[in-house]
Amino acid sequence: MKKDVLVSISGLQYEIDKDEAVEVISVGEYFNKNEKHYILYEEILEDYEGTTNCTIKMFDKQIDIIKRGATNVHMIFEENKKNTTFYYTPYGDLQVGIFTNKINITEEENKIIADISYGLDINCAFVSECQIQIKVTSKKV
Repeated sequence: MKKDVLVSISGLQYEIDKDEAVEVISVGEYFNKNEKHYILYEEILEDYEGTTNCTIKMFDKQIDIIKRGATNVHMIFEENKKNTTFYYTPYGDLQVGIFTNKINITEEENKIIADISYGLDINCAFVSECQIQIKVTSKKV
C-alpha cells in the first residue's frame, strides 16, 4: 500500500421507517506500524467552520476511529463487545454506546476494506443497527 491514499467511509443506519446512508470521501495518508494499519485524513463539517483530524487504526478484530478538531471522539469497535464513549460536537455532547456484532477486514496489495456491523445507543437509548464500510485505496499517480 502506498503512503498517499483515498479514504471512503460509507455508513448505513437501519431505522424503523427509513434507512439513512452517509458517505465521506477524502485523501489521506497510510502507514503500517507494529502490524497495525493507520489511516490519517481530514473531515470537513457542513455548515461549520474548521476541520476534524481523523485517525483510523485497524488490527486483529478491533478498529479505532479517533477524531480531533471540530468534533472529538474515540470510538472503539471490538467484535462481540460494547464500548461507550462521549462524542463532542459543535451542536452538543452525546454519550455513545457501540455494540460491535462483526468486523471483517480484507487486505489486498493496494486496498484495505473493513466492514463493521454494530448496534448504536445514544444517551443510553438504542437508536439503530448500523453498518460502516471503510475502503482505503492507494492513490493513482
